[in-house]
Amino acid sequence: MPSIHRLANVTIYIYADDEAPPHFHIRGPNSNAKIEIETLRVMRGEYRRSDLAEAVEWARHESSQTLLRAKWKEYNERD
Repeated sequence: MPSIHRLANVTIYIYADDEAPPHFHIRGPNSNAKIEIETLRVMRGEYRRSDLAEAVEWARHESSQTLLRAKWKEYNERD
């Protein structure tokens, strides 16, 4: 499971060969959740609110969205 970015309390991951829709995972001592890239809504999992807020704030930025989409495509949309 490739780590995409490390934040203060959680790490962002995108797993290879994962199911659609495009999403990322946050993992930390108090959080383990799956978040849709486009809507930034939690698809499932448990999380501390502050961890989710930190991850969503990071993911809202255009550069983060570009990175997330590129990594999703690299790991999950292979020929």
